[in-house]
Amino acid sequence: MKLTVLGPGCWGLTLAWLLNDNFEQICVWGRKEDITDELRQYKRTTKPLCVQLDNKVEITDNLKEAVNNADIILLVVATSGIRPVCKQLKEAGLKDNQILVNLSKGLELPSLKRMSEVIKDELPDSKLVILSGPTLAKEILNGCPTAASVASDDMENAKFVQKHLNVASKFRLYTNPDVIGVELGGSLKNVIAIASGFADAMNLGDNCRGSLLTRGMAEIVRVSTKLGAKPSTLYGLSGMGDLIATCSSPFSRNYTVGSMLGKGKKINDILNELGSVAEGVKTSKAICELAKKLDIEVPVSSAIYDAVYTDITPKEVLNKLMNRKLKEED
Repeated sequence: MKLTVLGPGCWGLTLAWLLNDNFEQICVWGRKEDITDELRQYKRTTKPLCVQLDNKVEITDNLKEAVNNADIILLVVATSGIRPVCKQLKEAGLKDNQILVNLSKGLELPSLKRMSEVIKDELPDSKLVILSGPTLAKEILNGCPTAASVASDDMENAKFVQKHLNVASKFRLYTNPDVIGVELGGSLKNVIAIASGFADAMNLGDNCRGSLLTRGMAEIVRVSTKLGAKPSTLYGLSGMGDLIATCSSPFSRNYTVGSMLGKGKKINDILNELGSVAEGVKTSKAICELAKKLDIEVPVSSAIYDAVYTDITPKEVLNKLMNRKLKEED
């Protein structure tokens, strides 16, 4: 069997490393400018994480060659790149029997569409599966075990992916028919992770973090269920599980963004220093726009939007959240 990974970033390369023994052939595709000489020559990257791939892994910038005869294709590109890459996949001759697995967590701007909706726009006949859960690449590379959800409208496709991407004692996968819930849980929690890092940088304590996670989860559930998600999914691996991991780990890019915001740094400087995508930045805008359309309050997410996109100070963000009009818990 052949596995193709689209996206030579940290998570994509980690997956190529993790799944090495599951497939006879593995190919990693990236744009020419995204493939370093080190990766092309030595099958290795050292920044921002150290990943050493097996010699059998092929590195290429030729998309047609990458997807040719692939049984499973992993989409591991930034959400802003999903639509253009899908257009390229169509031109590259993606076959209807090839299974496409999306691992990018976020919402498209300005359409506010989930990634599966974007993919189906461009590749309406594709066999699509969504994989999401607490999957911090650094921990996986260190050999720590985790679990995640694989969701699809066709459970046979989900079961196929579950079987072939499961790694004994390291990567346990559960199937789930709730595509909406799995996608939104994985996307919206990134905003709350920024809030958690923000609070930690201000030394606001564990009580504050517990409060933020709880009220943040309430926002995720309100928005997601209004859009058709099942509450049980949001309290599962791709929702609560991912929320807990990303809201408490310095390995999380979104947590790191929040921590730097809490120290008073500006978002452009943070992103330049980070050198990689933190999807929660754009998602903070997307969830606020969604909430406005749905007439739903999302105060934590709104505060993070302000912290990212305006000149509000960290202290003003805190005061705005803590001094809102008193209400009943929901």
